Amino acid sequence: MRSRYSAYVMQDIAYLKDTLWPKYQPGFDEAATARWASESRWTGLKVLQTTGGGADDRDGTVLFEARYLSCAQLHIHRELSRFRKKSGRWYYVEAMEET
Repeated sequence: MRSRYSAYVMQDIAYLKDTLWPKYQPGFDEAATARWASESRWTGLKVLQTTGGGADDRDGTVLFEARYLSCAQLHIHRELSRFRKKSGRWYYVEAMEET
């Protein structure tokens, strides 16, 4: 999760696509993602909760808040993200409903 946040900060769109679950990579909108990353001034990441995600796990979730400035306003992007491990590497799968 932290590496993906850093990729937004650094505008490393290729990394964001590469760490997306392989099934979803063909539909990844690189232009829209690059636009959001470049038009935002990322100011912080706060991980609120995690489940799974250990060395022996295949799945995990991360509840986080990412803060950013856009159009002179502070925004908070809050998301419960699902991650899955394949061949020893973690991938972002999807945003989930908060429970």
